[in-house]
Amino acid sequence: MTQLGFSRRNAVSRNFGVLIVAALLAPSGQAMAKIAPESFADLAAKLLPAVVNISTTQVIKQQPGTPPQQGQRPRVAPGTPFEDFFREFFDRQRRGAPRQKATSLGSGFVIDPSGLVVTNNHVIAEADEIMVTFADDRKLKAKVIGRDPKTDLALLKVEPKKPLTAVRFGNSDTARVGDWVVAIGNPFGLGGTVTAGIISARHRDINSGPYDDFIQTDASINRGNSGGPMFNLKGEVVGVNTAIFSPSGGSVGIGFAIPSNLAKPIIAQLKKFGKPKRGWLGVNIQTVTKEIAEGLGLKEATGALVANITENSPAANGKIEIGDVILTFDGKKVGEMRRLPRIVAETTVGKRVDVDVWRKNAKIRLNILLGEFPENPQVASAPDKEEPNGKSLTPVNIKPLGLSLATVTSDLRDRFKLDEHVKGVIVTNVDEGGAAAEKRIRPGDIIRKIGPEHAPVTKPSQVKSHVDKARENRMKSIIVLVERGGSTRFVGLKLEES
Repeated sequence: MTQLGFSRRNAVSRNFGVLIVAALLAPSGQAMAKIAPESFADLAAKLLPAVVNISTTQVIKQQPGTPPQQGQRPRVAPGTPFEDFFREFFDRQRRGAPRQKATSLGSGFVIDPSGLVVTNNHVIAEADEIMVTFADDRKLKAKVIGRDPKTDLALLKVEPKKPLTAVRFGNSDTARVGDWVVAIGNPFGLGGTVTAGIISARHRDINSGPYDDFIQTDASINRGNSGGPMFNLKGEVVGVNTAIFSPSGGSVGIGFAIPSNLAKPIIAQLKKFGKPKRGWLGVNIQTVTKEIAEGLGLKEATGALVANITENSPAANGKIEIGDVILTFDGKKVGEMRRLPRIVAETTVGKRVDVDVWRKNAKIRLNILLGEFPENPQVASAPDKEEPNGKSLTPVNIKPLGLSLATVTSDLRDRFKLDEHVKGVIVTNVDEGGAAAEKRIRPGDIIRKIGPEHAPVTKPSQVKSHVDKARENRMKSIIVLVERGGSTRFVGLKLEES
């Protein structure tokens, strides 16, 4: 018996044993439903006609004055008949020289029999011509209905002579880690290719955009799979394959797909408006760390901390304040900071929503009229104006925080190159190894507010008073609002022993 036969025999024995164990452990009537499918062939045959290959062409125009690629005009004696001949020949060649073209390949899928095709924005970005190829080798030109670079989605339209085979979106929120999935696409331009695997993880943030919430899979996804569908075993699209993690450029079992519940409303908006219409709140937010939670009197590090607010935004008009921690938005819990942008973006523009915030050791509810995300959002509001000038004063050492502070004066403005409207107390020195150094506070930073009440400060003595009060109340940390280069952030500082 060959080694291959031995391995195969053992594999059959093991699989048989797994089936018996699964049948014994599974609830009655559900044993076979939980076992992996014997084959994906029927599912693939049903879905392949709806998956397309996408090729794009971009014309690269020759820059004016650039010599032709065909060669240089030979040198000939001036005044000879050859001079006019070669000049005319090379000028004609230059005028008729073909423009260079760049091509790229990707995947997509039909969501409407009339010819609507979903793909990734990066597949068709900068394209002058888009060609869609179907499983039966039909080719149709496509036009862009709409695109959204922030989620990397695009909607195309082709004009078929008869209705196309289409697929529908499923509910990605019900997909669980360990569920089987099937990916179909156009890897390396080879054409319709089917791979299978499981969902490896959910809610992955790969720093590709503000709404990252990817499904991770070990189904083989390679270059050219971008824009293709990820199916569940019902044949529903639960993800749009978008990115891979690979040092070599090939599949190493780590692929990422946009969840269908994120893609579905964006595609609907692209179809209706040609662009996404996202809800807009108008806040800059940051993560609530353990130290910040302690400083604000929160029992757990949860929600999104408001570090700044855009002027005339829904947040400003709805009375959200700097230092508020947004706990829920429109009835949805904001467990971690990065959840809020997606929740807001998916909420209908113009809707009135309830927002629960933590402010000054109490939970309060606000009602806010949501706006539409602007093309060029206004920069967050600047610090308050007005501040006295004068000579530098002796810095005050706040030992429990591990830093020295001084009143902002004209001398210090010049020394640290501060804007004339900056208001607060300035950090003049940071103790090595102290609480401030640990949080990367540095000389020139401005402390604008302090404590759970977010009290404004303009003198070091005010900071010292709040620190002393916090220590008397046996608080382990205190929160401060730090400004640097026009941007603000909250920092939770551990209170050290004096």
